Amino acid sequence: MSLTNSSPLEVAKAASISSRSLAILPTRARNDALTAIHHALQESKEEILAANARDLESAIQAAQNGELSQSVLKRLDLGRKGKWEDMLKGILDVRDLEDPVNKVTLRTRLDDGLELERVTCPIGVLLIIFEARPEVIANIASLAIKSGNAAILKGGKETTLSFKVISTIISNALTNTLVPNDSIQLLTTRDVVASLLDLDKYIDLVIPRGSNELVRYIKNNTRIPVLGHADGLCSIYIHDDADKDMAVKVLIDAKLGYPAACNAVETLLVHQAALATILPDVASVLLEKGVSLRCDTMSKTSLSSSLSKSQAAILQDSTDEDYSTEFLGPILAVKSIPTLGNSTPSSMCNLAIAHINAHSSKHTDAILTSSKEIADQFQSGVDSACVFWNTSTRMSDGMRFGFGTEVGISTNKIHARGPVGLEGLMIYKYHINGTGQVAGDYGAGGKNWKHEQLPLYD
Repeated sequence: MSLTNSSPLEVAKAASISSRSLAILPTRARNDALTAIHHALQESKEEILAANARDLESAIQAAQNGELSQSVLKRLDLGRKGKWEDMLKGILDVRDLEDPVNKVTLRTRLDDGLELERVTCPIGVLLIIFEARPEVIANIASLAIKSGNAAILKGGKETTLSFKVISTIISNALTNTLVPNDSIQLLTTRDVVASLLDLDKYIDLVIPRGSNELVRYIKNNTRIPVLGHADGLCSIYIHDDADKDMAVKVLIDAKLGYPAACNAVETLLVHQAALATILPDVASVLLEKGVSLRCDTMSKTSLSSSLSKSQAAILQDSTDEDYSTEFLGPILAVKSIPTLGNSTPSSMCNLAIAHINAHSSKHTDAILTSSKEIADQFQSGVDSACVFWNTSTRMSDGMRFGFGTEVGISTNKIHARGPVGLEGLMIYKYHINGTGQVAGDYGAGGKNWKHEQLPLYD
C-alpha cells in the first residue's frame, strides 16, 4: 500500500500493472497480508482514535455551521460503540473466508479431449471514493487483497487525519508481505476525482461510499461501471396478521438502531386492519423514543383515537414527498394500505408491493406477517436487492450476511446486488482445454458437439 501524491494517471497505471501480480499470489500470501494489517491496526488503536477524534472535532464545528449533515457526522465517528471492533473483526473474517480466486464454477465436455471451464478471477482495478467512513480503508484493503484486486482509495476531506494515519499504518504493515506496493494506493491529492473517472482504460469498477449526491455525481460523470446505491429508502409493511410484539421490536431496531444508516427504515406501510391492533403499540414506543411520525389521513385518524392526548398531539401530516424521502434521522413516514371492496390478503399485499416498487430505492424492504404465502408473494413481488420476512431492514449488511465485511450495498441489476463482499468483487473467464481441435472440425459435414455437463471436481 502506498500513500501517494502522484497524478491520477500514474496511480491508475501502477495499479493496473500491480493487479496482475496480486491476482496470482497464493492464498497464504494474501491471508498473511490481512493478518499483518489486523495486527498493525490493533497495536495502533490509540493513535488512530486520537486522529479520528480530531477529525470529529472539526466535523462537529462544520455541522454546527451547517456545512456538514448530522448523518455524515455519525458515520465519521470510529469510536462509536462497536465500530472499531467491527472493523478489526471484519479483517479476520475476510481472511478466514474461502479463497474466491480460481474457483471452477462450470465444466462442460464439448467433445472428447475438449473441455470448457468457467473460472473465477478478480475484476482488476477498483476505485473507491468515500466520505466520512474511515473504516472503509481497512474494509476495502482487506476485501481487495483477499479477492486479488488492486484498489485506489480517495477519501473525503472530513476524514483527512484518520485517513493518513490508517493509511500509513497499513502501508507499513504490508512492507514485509508479498502484496505489491502499488496494488493498494491511497490518494491524498485534492480535486482528482474527475480525472480518475476518465481513466476507464485502467480502472475497471468504481465503488462510491457516501452521500447520494456523491453517488449521483459519479454515476453521471464516468464511463466506468459503478457499483453502489444513491439512496437507502427502505420500507416495512405490517400485514394484519403480524405479531404485535415482533412488530415493536423490529421497528425499534430498524428505525433507531442507527438512523443515519442506509438500511434504516424510512417508510412504514400498515394494513388497514392493523391500524387499530398493531400500529398503536408500535407508534407509542417510537414516539416515546423521539421518532416523529408523518402519517397519512387514515393512519393519523386511527392513532389519534388510540394514543394518549399528548402523543396524538405530536403526530404530523405526511406529504407525498415524505414517501420518497430518505430521512437519515428519527423521522418515519406512515401510510395505510386500505381495504378496497372485496380485498383479499393477497390483494392488500399487492398494494403494498406496488407502493414500494414505485417509491423504493431498491435497497432493502421487509414484511411482517405470520403467513408464509403472503411473505412469499411479497418477497417475489418487491423489486429490491434485499427483501426480508419478519426481521429488520438493518440485517442488510455484509458482516451480518457472513461476508466478513462489504465494499458497499449495490442496487444494480447486473453482476453484484445487495451487500457486496468477496463474491461481488469477482468476475470470471472461460478456459478451453483441447487436443488440437478447431472450430472448422464441427458443424455441417463435420463432428457433432457433445456438450456434456461435468462435475466441478473429479
